[in-house]
Amino acid sequence: MNAKEAYMSKPWLKYYPEGVPEEAEIPDCSVPDLLDQMVEKYGPKTALIFYGKKISYKKLKELVDRFATALADLGVGRGDTVALFLLNCPQYVISYFAVLKIGAKVTPVSPVYTSKELKHQLEDSDAETIICQDLLYDNVEKTGLTLKNVIVTNIAEYLPALKKMLGKSAVGKVYGEMHVPTPKFMEEAGLIQFQDLIKNYPPNPPLVKIDPKEDVAALPYTGGTTGLPKAAILTHYNIVALQAQTTSFWPIFEEGKEVVIAFLPFFHIYGQVVVMLNGLVQGSTLVLFTTPDIDDILSAMVRYKASGFYGVPFMFEYLKEYEKTDRVNWKALKLIACGADTLHETTVNDWERRTGSKILEGYGMTETTAVSHSTPYDRPKTGSFGVPIPSVTAAIVNIDSTEFVPVNEEGEMILNGPNIMKGYWKRPEETEESIIEIDGKKWLRTGDLVRMDEEGYFHFFDRKRDLIKFKGYSVFARHVEEVLFSHPQIKAAGVVGVPDPRVGQFVKAYVVLQGEARGKVSEEEIMSFCREKLAHYKVPSIIEFRGELPKTDVGKVSRRELREEAEEI
Repeated sequence: MNAKEAYMSKPWLKYYPEGVPEEAEIPDCSVPDLLDQMVEKYGPKTALIFYGKKISYKKLKELVDRFATALADLGVGRGDTVALFLLNCPQYVISYFAVLKIGAKVTPVSPVYTSKELKHQLEDSDAETIICQDLLYDNVEKTGLTLKNVIVTNIAEYLPALKKMLGKSAVGKVYGEMHVPTPKFMEEAGLIQFQDLIKNYPPNPPLVKIDPKEDVAALPYTGGTTGLPKAAILTHYNIVALQAQTTSFWPIFEEGKEVVIAFLPFFHIYGQVVVMLNGLVQGSTLVLFTTPDIDDILSAMVRYKASGFYGVPFMFEYLKEYEKTDRVNWKALKLIACGADTLHETTVNDWERRTGSKILEGYGMTETTAVSHSTPYDRPKTGSFGVPIPSVTAAIVNIDSTEFVPVNEEGEMILNGPNIMKGYWKRPEETEESIIEIDGKKWLRTGDLVRMDEEGYFHFFDRKRDLIKFKGYSVFARHVEEVLFSHPQIKAAGVVGVPDPRVGQFVKAYVVLQGEARGKVSEEEIMSFCREKLAHYKVPSIIEFRGELPKTDVGKVSRRELREEAEEI
C-alpha cells in the first residue's frame, strides 16, 4: 500500500464507536430551518437559561422572528453582513438566527477588540449593521465609521429582576472602563434599541429562499499570513453538515435531553458552532454565561444536571487544582471535551486522577467550521486529538508539495469534507494557496504539522505558521510585531509563544530599540503602547530588550531561534 492509499483507506473507521457511520446524512436545509424543526418537536422545552431566566424553544422562535422582521424593515436583506459585537447572552442567539433567516450573514466580533481591530473587521466584511452591547458602544463610535444601523442592547434585558444589578456589576468588573450611552445620547445619535424592535414588530419575517450550498451564513475571522485577520466563508451547508457530522459521531447524546454549559465565547468558532449551534439544533438546553466565573459554572452544572462540558486547556489546568471542582460528579457527564489548543499530557493525567473522568480532545479550525477530528468516546488515545469525524478525509503531505508522506511521518495535514469553507472572503490568492486540488479532489491545507499513526489516529506536532495560543485565543506573531514596529522608538521586533501549562502559551516579544531610546524606554511603556492597539490577550506578557535579533538567510527575523531560546529558559 502506497502513502496515498494508506490515508484513502481510512484506517480510523475501524475505531469508530458502534453505530457511527462513515458518511453523515446531511439535510438539504438552512441553519434556521434546523432551529424551527426543534421548535416543532420541543416547543415548551427550555432552550436557554441565563442566570436563572428560562426561555423556551417556542419563545426563542418568537423572539427570532420578531427581530428578523425588524431587521428586514431596517433594510437588511439577502447577502448583507451584520456584525455581532456581543457577549454571550440571549440577544446573541436571537440575533444570529434572525440574521440568517432573512438571507443575510453574520460576522462575529470579539468583545475585547479595540476600535482599530473592530474597524478592520467591519470594513473588510462590508458590515453596515452592527448589534452591540451598550457597554461596548464606545469602540463602535471610535471607529469613525458611518453605519446604516447600530442596534444597542443591555446585558440585563434578559436577566431575572433580582439579578439585573448583579449582572451589570459582574460585567462591569470586566468592562469597567467602557461607558454606557444614555437614553438621550442614543436618541440623538440615532441608535436603535434592541428591545424596542422586539416589542414593536410582529413575529412575521419575510419568507426568503436560501440555497444552502451557495448562500453564506457566517464570516468568522481568523489570522492571516499578513498579520491582519481574514474571514472564512461558511455557507449554511457547511454549518448544517458539521451539525450532522458531530451528531452522528456522538450517538450518546440524545436529541432533546441534554444540558450543556455554554461559557465559551460565541464569537469564537468553537463556542459558536460546537456549543451554541450544535446544542440548539439538537434540542438541548444551554446554560449561558457572559463570563467564565468558575464558581457559578460549577454551581450551574450541579443545579441543572449538566451532561456536556466543553472547555479549553487552561480551564482544565485550573480546574484540576481548584478546591471546589469536586462539587461536580464529572463521571456522570456524557461528554467532557477540549479544543482550541493542545492539551498537555500532565493536565490529562492529573484530571483523571482528580475526577475519575476523561477529557476527550478534538481538532478543528475556523476553516473547517470548528471541527474535523474528535476522539472516539470509547477509545481515547493519550497524545492524539482523535480521528476524522464522518464525511471527513484527512491526509498528510509534504509541507512544500502535494506528495503524500508515509504513515507515522510528520507533514502538513490536508482535509476534505462538507464542512470545509468555500474560501477566504476577498482573499483570492490566499484561497488559492489554501484550497488545493489533488487528482480532482479539493483539499484544505491546514498549515499544521501532524502525523497519522497505523490506527488512523492523528497527532499534533507543530504549527506551520507562528500561531500563539493564549487561553484558547489565537495570537498571530506578525500582528503583534506590526504594532510594535509602529512604535517610533522600536527598530526591530520578534514575537513568539512560550509554553506554559496554565495558559497554553504566553506572548513574548524581543525588541531592539533605536539607539537614542536605549535605556530610556521601559518594558511597561511598550506594554502600555500595545494595550492601546491590541486586544488584551495579544499584549506581550514579557518584553526582552536585545541589541540585535537572529536572522534567517533571507534577512527575516528568525522566530524559530527566538522560540528555542525562550523555551530553554
